[in-house]
Amino acid sequence: MGTSLLYLLKRTELAVRARLEELLKPAGITALQYTALTVLERHDGISAAQLARDSFVTAQSMADMVRALEGRGLIRREPNPANRRERLIALTEQGRALLAEYAEPARHLEERMVAGLSDEEVGVLREALVGAWRSLSRPGQPG
Repeated sequence: MGTSLLYLLKRTELAVRARLEELLKPAGITALQYTALTVLERHDGISAAQLARDSFVTAQSMADMVRALEGRGLIRREPNPANRRERLIALTEQGRALLAEYAEPARHLEERMVAGLSDEEVGVLREALVGAWRSLSRPGQPG
């Protein structure tokens, strides 16, 4: 039997995160903060709880991250018209500009990651990762 898939996925994640941290160092943000900003780019105006889920961090980590990103002027919080106690998080123009500045370097990092694969293999990998995520996201499944 070969190396565990769990191990291989974690090793790849850590390598991607390390390269992303290097890439983002000049911007003064972390890979996790970048991930949160990209989530907001796709789903602007969401709650901190949803942003935490979509960014793969705890609610407490997200609270700290929101304060940091808001302090940098990359996001803003606005009252939710449907729930006065909740505030929705949205990108600022400064946040959008940062994402635009790093879109091409991030794309190059992804291309580097799959450089040894054909287009067909990249498609298969993408489908396999989505399928694995869906399998693990089903509620009520042990392990």
